[in-house]
Amino acid sequence: MNRRTAIRRLATFFLTTASLAEAQQPKKISRIGYLSSSDPASESTRAEGIRLALRERGYIEGQNIAIEYRYSEGKRDRVPELAAELVRLKVDIILVAGGEAWIQAVKNATKTIPIVMTGIGSDPVEECLVDSLARPGGNVTGLTLLSRELGGKRLELFKEAVPKVARVAVLYDPANSSSVREVKEELPIAARALKLTLQPWEVRDADGFEKVFTKLNKQRPGGLYVAGGGSLIRPNQKRIVALASKSRLPSMYVNSTFVEAGGLMSYGADQAEAYRRVAYFVDRILKGTPPSELPVEQPMRFELVVNLKTAKQIGVTIDPNLLARATRLIK
Repeated sequence: MNRRTAIRRLATFFLTTASLAEAQQPKKISRIGYLSSSDPASESTRAEGIRLALRERGYIEGQNIAIEYRYSEGKRDRVPELAAELVRLKVDIILVAGGEAWIQAVKNATKTIPIVMTGIGSDPVEECLVDSLARPGGNVTGLTLLSRELGGKRLELFKEAVPKVARVAVLYDPANSSSVREVKEELPIAARALKLTLQPWEVRDADGFEKVFTKLNKQRPGGLYVAGGGSLIRPNQKRIVALASKSRLPSMYVNSTFVEAGGLMSYGADQAEAYRRVAYFVDRILKGTPPSELPVEQPMRFELVVNLKTAKQIGVTIDPNLLARATRLIK
């Protein structure tokens, strides 16, 4: 064997050995914390949407990412404890599927782990969660879905869908500051322009929904508007939808999950697009971009969703012109 052949074989040996060693090295599994204001059943649509969006970017649960789920089930007093748990686990990112109080609790628990908002309904600058949308600063970034700011447009679409409506009951969680501002400050302006009378109804705990509907049914409003936000509304969406249906009340919601559960209609940020953008933030952060350098995003697309089956059940005929503009019809 000549010298050149020996060198070639030796090089091949070292390359093969290096490749085998590299193959035997365990792949790094990034750990993602997921803190929800809701329960597993109510959160399933959003959680699954985000998982699928992550998969599209090459992040597969059980292969190169592990997700630690924590659910506060509407109990705000549990949030600091759950946030602290995720911090102790030394996760690489914490996704917060909840309102301002949930994000603030995670901020209080860590100044270093990146925090991604999966779709806060209010202005995170106004809530002092970030310095600005363009330059968040600190360790928080993500999405704001502008749920509160869309209240006037929702009332307008609701009036168009149900022209005879004159009085609208507004259901909201008084513990959520964003919902309070929507109900007290923003909706009344739109209501006056549309010649609508609003009847605000507070719900303070999970047992309060039936009591509120019993009372509001005595006043017989023409419709129901359910404000977003808070730790009560999303976990109880099926209960709210069932009570509205039983009362034969046309209803407007902040996102399509309520309509999929049987509500009449919703107008809000495109949920599928929101899930994709959450995955974008996760991808950028895991690849080394600090959250302070990732601008908070606002929705670019909105969806109007109408449940035709519910409309038929409660005896509401919706204007064909509005149906033609709907993003999605549930039949």
